[in-house]
Amino acid sequence: MQHHGVLIVAKPAGLTSAQVTDRIKRTLGQRKIGHAGTLDPMATGVLVVLLGQGTKLAEHLNAGPKTYRGVLRLGITTDTYDRDGQILAEAPWQDISPDTVRQHILEWTSLTKQEVPPVSAAKHQGKPGYLLVRQGITPPAKTKPVTIFSAQVLQVDLPRVLFRVTCSTGTYVRSLAHSLGMRLGCGAVLEELEREACHPFFLEKAHPLEAVLAAGPAFGQMVIPLAEVLPHWPRLVADAAQAASIRRGQAVPVRMFPEVEAAPGHKAMVLAPDGSALALVQAKLQGKTVVWTVLRGLWEDQLPPRQPQRT
Repeated sequence: MQHHGVLIVAKPAGLTSAQVTDRIKRTLGQRKIGHAGTLDPMATGVLVVLLGQGTKLAEHLNAGPKTYRGVLRLGITTDTYDRDGQILAEAPWQDISPDTVRQHILEWTSLTKQEVPPVSAAKHQGKPGYLLVRQGITPPAKTKPVTIFSAQVLQVDLPRVLFRVTCSTGTYVRSLAHSLGMRLGCGAVLEELEREACHPFFLEKAHPLEAVLAAGPAFGQMVIPLAEVLPHWPRLVADAAQAASIRRGQAVPVRMFPEVEAAPGHKAMVLAPDGSALALVQAKLQGKTVVWTVLRGLWEDQLPPRQPQRT
């Protein structure tokens, strides 16, 4: 049976995000599968796995902030900015005070951009950085915009520091550790990382990968239906005629759904008369009328009936 929805997996260390989805695909026979928000192999925690029509939601499910709990270690610099990389330098850290480290971490919230690690999926001339590095090519330095919503120091036991950070999607936490080490002058690497939340999904609701793989017929009970994802989006319940129009890709005036106030740019999820997810829509101005236009159709694709062969 093919499922459509979202599965929240507690990713173990040592696997790539793609390896997690591949194991689910092979073990449970879920043909169409993907994920939103990649985790490095060393990282653990919330991995949002997309099933069936749920793969169409990647852009929207990955847009929210992420919360991480991590450990960084002073005194080491690696080419990947984490413990798994090749050590490039070591430096004394003993003269650095815990208060200095705390202050620098709290200052993360003032960052507006960060350096992209050379070993990453970021591409240069069509090739990801990690492949270029394997070929002995150093990608040119790149920066990207980030927002750090909050930063907390949970424990300082130098040379290690336990911290929590909530940041915009695409933020490299290992770059935060690396840049901290550069400012302190002794270098730093990320030793541990756990994603506690990929908002609106949290680790306490995540299923261990081994439990997912062993679920068998009960696998469907772990899947969040499409109609229940994106809980912060308004819901519009379509009648049969409206649902037919939306399936044809036609715009529907917002006045036909008076229960939700909408202005151009607003987004919503449309439910079919039976309560299943039908489409993601966005309000746009057409002439003088505000209408809901289809962003993504979520109905299952229906193959046309096979025509009998002529003899």
